[in-house]
Amino acid sequence: MDLVNALLAETPPKPLPSPRTTAAVGAELRSLHAAGALDLPLPGGGRTAARWAGLAAFGRRDLALARLAEGHTDAVAILAEADRSPAPGALYGVWAAKSGGTGAVLEDGALTGTVRFCSGLSLLERALVAAGDRLVEVDLADPRVRRHPDAWQAVGMDASDSGDVVFDGVPGTLVGPPGWYVARPGFALGGAGVAAVWLGGAAGVLDGVLAYLRDRGEADEHQLAHVGAMHTALSCAEAVLLRAATAEVDALVAGTCRAAAERTAVEVLERALKVTGPTPACRDRRFAQRVADLPVYVRQHHAERDLAALGRTVLGAA
Repeated sequence: MDLVNALLAETPPKPLPSPRTTAAVGAELRSLHAAGALDLPLPGGGRTAARWAGLAAFGRRDLALARLAEGHTDAVAILAEADRSPAPGALYGVWAAKSGGTGAVLEDGALTGTVRFCSGLSLLERALVAAGDRLVEVDLADPRVRRHPDAWQAVGMDASDSGDVVFDGVPGTLVGPPGWYVARPGFALGGAGVAAVWLGGAAGVLDGVLAYLRDRGEADEHQLAHVGAMHTALSCAEAVLLRAATAEVDALVAGTCRAAAERTAVEVLERALKVTGPTPACRDRRFAQRVADLPVYVRQHHAERDLAALGRTVLGAA
């Protein structure tokens, strides 16, 4: 299976039951874990394209599920890069946000502070938490891990079990030396892997558009032009990721992958509603959820700020 087939196969992945709930997403995540479906090839080992194909397929199926699946597979890859094994049977996340001045702090071997945008609050057993320049593995069963799901008010990604986590002197195990988390080769590979999930989410929106048009039984020339443009945008971004999957992925390559996927997602979202109008967004829960999820998830890309960083890297390389 390659990335192109994962995104553009004739038959989309089987969707989750609708209406989608956190419980249903969690149950499916555990089912996938038990079946070994989250055991993707490790990045950089010669099968990166297959790994990204798996991530894209998760995104195409459901972005809330994909967010949790990607976090687990990223954590497993990080631990492997540190020559460590995950706890048997545990679901993992990577919680590294430092939004609005928040973030975890490591003091005397224990974590304190608030981390935002933590997905899998109630579903996961363990997390890799960034604290300054250190990475710490934490057992989430510790009662000093306090969860605040009410902090997540978004309609998009509402079933991703996300919110704030407050650490109150939580002990953990260090993963790698100081600065290792962001300096390791796998950091760029992980960032490009997220781009594959975004691209899968964009392909899922196109799936919804095509289903709408087929149900109507007709499409005018303007609608067909938008469909052609969406297909082209997806194919171009796929080509960028496929080329990257066979190269050495550094900050420049990862930034290009993320920028290509973000631009494609934005274009697909804009064109999708021009094709369909408001009807499926108001009357089709699954389609409405897709177009609500994607802009929330893809804003992990910081728009012009990330593009400026990419441009700075390009200028330096030149």
